[in-house]
Amino acid sequence: MTTSYAMINPFEAIQVREYQDHKVVSYGVSSYGYDIRCADEFKIFTNVNSTIIDPKAFDHKSFVDFKGDVCLIPPNSFALTRSLEHFRIPRNVLAICLGKSTYARCGIIVNVTPLEPEWEGYVTIEISNTSPLPAKIYANEGIAQLLFFESDEVCEHSYHDRQGKYQGQVGITLPRP
Repeated sequence: MTTSYAMINPFEAIQVREYQDHKVVSYGVSSYGYDIRCADEFKIFTNVNSTIIDPKAFDHKSFVDFKGDVCLIPPNSFALTRSLEHFRIPRNVLAICLGKSTYARCGIIVNVTPLEPEWEGYVTIEISNTSPLPAKIYANEGIAQLLFFESDEVCEHSYHDRQGKYQGQVGITLPRP
């Protein structure tokens, strides 16, 4: 289904654990899902402006933009990134995302909302560092695993039908009221 529907682009048909002779946090096809990678662009949360987080009136100055192969997330803070992969979810599929155990064992929590039927775009990924130490996140390597659930029938109202506000997102997408 992945190749016939062009669900994931770029798509790795195997689980990659090494790249150019060095170990990487794995990505690609896994036992029952797909391990996604994070891009090399990040928005790191900062409280320099002493503002309040309000999802209805989000202050874009709460983040510092960073681009690079390794992102350092401050202790007890978080960053946003996006998936390296672009997704097209079929009308009869729902995808749930869970963090990879390699990061979870370091106190790094990955949060992504479900990829609903007929949602399309790059996934915005929230990475929380719950530890008291800075945390390294590696761009272009695995960050989370998607699990796909296929229904026997198509949904009555898809994300596309409802004109979801995050449909077709391209970069790191901040909250939209």
